Amino acid sequence: MQKHKTIRCLVADDEPPAREILQRYISNMPDLELVRECSNAMQVLSFLQSGEVDLIFLDINMPQLKGIELLKILKNPPKIILTTAYAEYALEGYELDVVDYLLKPIQFERFVKAVHKAVNLSGHSINQSSTTTEKETKQDSFVYFRADRKMVKVMLGDILYIESMKDYVKIFTSEGVLITKQSMTSVEAMLPENHFIRTHRSFIVSVPKIKSFTHELIEIEKTEIPIGKLFRNNVMKMLQ
Repeated sequence: MQKHKTIRCLVADDEPPAREILQRYISNMPDLELVRECSNAMQVLSFLQSGEVDLIFLDINMPQLKGIELLKILKNPPKIILTTAYAEYALEGYELDVVDYLLKPIQFERFVKAVHKAVNLSGHSINQSSTTTEKETKQDSFVYFRADRKMVKVMLGDILYIESMKDYVKIFTSEGVLITKQSMTSVEAMLPENHFIRTHRSFIVSVPKIKSFTHELIEIEKTEIPIGKLFRNNVMKMLQ
């Protein structure tokens, strides 16, 4: 990477929703340019034979040739940011001198931090104002949840509240209810902090959807949602 030039990016991931999220994040930073999307490591190898990139977002768990295996055979690779749903691969990735490690589901703020780390290592300059673009467009943002053996897109603006049910999570939206086998913690990590708040160990609510509240309850449409004692101070601070 050189100063005052657009950072050319390549995204490699076998899951279309994951590629779409990174594509959206890249488009929200004017200093980044997506030059290629690949669904497997062999496509990456083929592209690098004739094309040049500054930064690769590389998924570890891909078919045929895994991301880690690809790293081991690349000579003079560009800057690499690993992406994966499996935290146990982090140590091996850092031993291969990658820039950073993004654990899925990837939050935009964490993505920006990794990009800035890559930029600093390369001596490139980047427009600081570009990092606000994603927050300014939250009403058009979305997340994917795995349900019924497929990835389902849910617009953030449609979510009313979320309820934990042991090993499952119920997403209540203006369109209906979606059930996903996912932890409450992982779902919370997918949501922007300025738009959603944890009110109870079993509930997350959309702040703009709140109709009324007390120190003990929040009302969204006709549903009363409890405010847990451990969460009360944080909830009141945000709402007041």
